[in-house]
Amino acid sequence: MTPALEYLDEALEEAEAAAHWYAERSEAAAAGFADEIDVAITAIQRNPDAWPSHVHGTRRFLLRRYPFSVVYRVEPSRILIVAVAHGRRRPAFWKSRL
Repeated sequence: MTPALEYLDEALEEAEAAAHWYAERSEAAAAGFADEIDVAITAIQRNPDAWPSHVHGTRRFLLRRYPFSVVYRVEPSRILIVAVAHGRRRPAFWKSRL
């Protein structure tokens, strides 16, 4: 059974803000970013323990073409997407969300 996937509101806002930033510069870049987020979420949901442990009981999926990671926590009844974090800005800014 595939675990339920939930997003913190802040994580959705981060993904939307990044997509908007890319869209202002290039529709192709925005589409590529959205596609990579979709690939990440699908992979995480299929095999949540495949990515390395990160800080505070989370795991992190690094996007290939964009400087972002999807930070998530595997819980007994769900996978919680905690942040869509830029790799070079405010490291672990999302810690207070846990």
